[in-house]
Amino acid sequence: MKYAVIIEKAKENYSAYVPDLPGCVATGRTSVECEKEIHDAIVFHLKGLKQDGLPAPQPTSICEYNEA
Repeated sequence: MKYAVIIEKAKENYSAYVPDLPGCVATGRTSVECEKEIHDAIVFHLKGLKQDGLPAPQPTSICEYNEA
């Protein structure tokens, strides 16, 4: 499954979250580090759901870029 990931630039770092996985968040000093951390967070989150006998949510969020 592919989950949409939102990465935002903060004052001194980057933060990321997954709209379809509430509570699945990560931070990093760089965008690349943040991408790695959110990937690890997604894997950890899904393993936790599985261990609790819960299904992985189907991705429903859509990401697109638009030029203005």
